[in-house]
Amino acid sequence: MNKKMLGLLLGTTLMLTACGGGDESKEPEGDSTQTASAEEKLYERSCAGCHGNNLEGAAGPKLSNVGSKLSKEDIETIIAEGKGIMPSEVLKGEDAANVAAWLADKK
Repeated sequence: MNKKMLGLLLGTTLMLTACGGGDESKEPEGDSTQTASAEEKLYERSCAGCHGNNLEGAAGPKLSNVGSKLSKEDIETIIAEGKGIMPSEVLKGEDAANVAAWLADKK
């Protein structure tokens, strides 16, 4: 029981500190010769803490092929409503729609 509680506490703490928010002025990591799209920057700022910088998954599931499983609308609904430990409205409005479309292309 103690291990389960510790795991839950650690996961919740990681989610609360890593998901959402962040320093908007932070430049994306990686090759500086490649310019990140607006959607990639939004993802990095609001989603990468849980889903990984390369969509590989971390506290949240991997998203590298999410478009083969979910439509843009499905992804946008998850962003709006949350799912599992993911809070709702991590991104809103046009930002949510743009990131959902970008992720739907990951197949």
